[in-house]
Amino acid sequence: MNQPDFAVPIEDRYFEDYVPGVTYEYGTVAVTEAEVVEFARRYDPQAMHTDPQAAAAGVFGGLIASGWHTAALAMRLIATRWLTAVASLASPGIDELRWIKPVRPGDELRIRVTTVSAERSRSKPDRGLVRSFVEVLNQRDEVVMSMIGMVLVRCRTVAP
Repeated sequence: MNQPDFAVPIEDRYFEDYVPGVTYEYGTVAVTEAEVVEFARRYDPQAMHTDPQAAAAGVFGGLIASGWHTAALAMRLIATRWLTAVASLASPGIDELRWIKPVRPGDELRIRVTTVSAERSRSKPDRGLVRSFVEVLNQRDEVVMSMIGMVLVRCRTVAP
């Protein structure tokens, strides 16, 4: 079920607000050549990400963003639009990270996040684990990256 946004603002979101089966979309963020090259030079120095001339002769036919850069852009959207600003405790990790299509300078990215499950902790009833399926889409509605994210979220009310 797609929703335009949560019923409560990001500053008042708690575990109970992450309902399994609900999907939200947020974006966009622009991908620029300068940022692609700068990120890659620092964190993923491969010619397909750092050298437009070499990339043009490579298998992708041009410069592409590092998958890690795409993940960082997605995380920015997740952190500023979907993830609670007051109750996020930590993430134990991600599963099934996939880079499906190349991201290129000039692309506009957005995220589609579906809550897969929300399970309250038995040992620590003040929190729960939210699992979400995250897709990153470009301006052509093509999925360029996907992952299953996990986050520990504080509960608004503590069960007895």
